[in-house]
Amino acid sequence: MQNAHIRYQFRLFRYTLVAIFVLWKSVVPTYAQQVLHMEEHDQKRFYFGITLASNQSNYKLTHSDLFLKSDSIMVAEPLRTFGFNLGLLANMRLNDRFDLRFNPQLVFANKNLYYREKYPDWHDTEKKVESILVSFPLQVKFKSDRFGNFRVYTIAGMKFDYDLASNDRARRAEDLVKVKKSDYGYEVGAGFEFYFPNFIFAPEFKISNGIGNVHVRDKNLRYSNVVEQLQSRMLVFSIHLEG
Repeated sequence: MQNAHIRYQFRLFRYTLVAIFVLWKSVVPTYAQQVLHMEEHDQKRFYFGITLASNQSNYKLTHSDLFLKSDSIMVAEPLRTFGFNLGLLANMRLNDRFDLRFNPQLVFANKNLYYREKYPDWHDTEKKVESILVSFPLQVKFKSDRFGNFRVYTIAGMKFDYDLASNDRARRAEDLVKVKKSDYGYEVGAGFEFYFPNFIFAPEFKISNGIGNVHVRDKNLRYSNVVEQLQSRMLVFSIHLEG
């Protein structure tokens, strides 16, 4: 399963590079002819857009002391799963090199957990931890010079997440792993801007990781008491359409 995920990531990365190369080749002739699309865009104080994205998410799991003492749960590991994001984008120009960007998103993600149990007999159990996050990232964007109708940029910033599907107050929780509603973390990434006559097409990769522990530990829950901490981890591939 792990190898399948790795192969998928390499295929996705390869196809994305091919698509970026094709787009880059499409803007080179325009640059050679000195025809710039949306030349006035670089002087805009504000501009807006929409975001479509896919994500691969999981938890960084830290075992509790009870895990070593457990005689029934032998393995507790996070699983990687795929989801998608929908969002809006607001960009404020600070100067020729830096922008301030606000990119609120609705994130659909599952961060499932795998257990290998010994009692009453050996079997595998997968616990689904479904998340519908309202994410509020605030980022600083560093831009390269514009090469005709092409530009490279990097981003870094902080985010606050609120989980609409959190089960932290579930009463019938014997077989659940409960997580908190709120989380915070950091984001870093890089992207490319391709300027067309009426819009900007911007593919972007980023790492979006939580810093806080979202696990609601309960010693009375068998799937929860073997876990000390859960920290969110997410890889995101985004397409921004900007105007």
